[in-house]
Amino acid sequence: MARVAVLILNYNGEQHLKKFLPSLIANSLGCEVIVGDNDSTDNSLELLENDFPEIRIIKLDKNYGYAGGYNKLIEQLDNEYIALVNSDIEATQGWITPLVSILDSNTNVAAVQPKIRSYNNREKFEYAGAGGGYMDQYGYPFCRGRVFDAVEEDEGQYNDTCDVFWASGACFVIRKSVFDEFHGFDDAFFAHMEEIDLCWQINNAGYRIKYCGESIVYHLGGGTLSYANPRKTYLNFRNGWMMLMKNLPDDRRAKLLFARWWLDIAGFFFFLIRFQFKNAYAVIEAHIYIWRNLGMIQLKRSESSSDDQKEVEIKPSEFSLAWQYYIKGKKRYSELVPD
Repeated sequence: MARVAVLILNYNGEQHLKKFLPSLIANSLGCEVIVGDNDSTDNSLELLENDFPEIRIIKLDKNYGYAGGYNKLIEQLDNEYIALVNSDIEATQGWITPLVSILDSNTNVAAVQPKIRSYNNREKFEYAGAGGGYMDQYGYPFCRGRVFDAVEEDEGQYNDTCDVFWASGACFVIRKSVFDEFHGFDDAFFAHMEEIDLCWQINNAGYRIKYCGESIVYHLGGGTLSYANPRKTYLNFRNGWMMLMKNLPDDRRAKLLFARWWLDIAGFFFFLIRFQFKNAYAVIEAHIYIWRNLGMIQLKRSESSSDDQKEVEIKPSEFSLAWQYYIKGKKRYSELVPD
């Protein structure tokens, strides 16, 4: 059995598999390449069976989303490391080697992500992960190379290896033992921000999460849901609240959630003035879900939450990303967190 499983979760991604899977197979030598299918209704399975007979296929009985789908798949694997890779990722030669090397050299590193560039604009970083993920005090994620919608060109500014707060769900490698220790992703998230929720718990337990600029992949982005899709807006607002309610320490939770509520109202009006009425309604839907499921979310507060936080280097940043971006005009990571 290979030490590393390269695991692609697919849902109606026939065209993505046809386009991107060959690069993953060719550039992941020594790894077991696996496609898990979330009960696709297109011809994905026929394509895999006919054109890629060398890879392992795991069929799921329904669409469990990103979170539940990967949970169902990873529980069936025994590999030491699992590379979770979106179906719209193009891998480069040797991409996996430095990531595995980092995990091999430090047992306290739980997960590591590569540099993620845009497939369509190859000199720029890609929205979903860029040069490693961070989060402001109100739960808004940002990256080295991407702050809200402002994406930087790759000029070598993030060619290093460093600790980050979260690794991108588009492409990262995690220890199977750590994934199991935290019972994987929270199924209730379905898709979007579940990797940040898991990384927060991993950080609080004293593990480290790394970014490696030596490894490069290209991400098409929006492969399942486009970035402007109201469904994605709903999931991001809803899951952001669940993540904060689960992981914030008791002494900060009420204050920060109150502030986040006002920021979400601002986001609602932001969509309205842009005539994005479906996105505005998605914000309301997200809050309705939270109020209806307060008991369930409270039960999900992790035993490794911030209430028992160990001394770790990487924590949520103590500033408002919205204030820095929209009011002070800081649109680059280096302006938010100068060296």
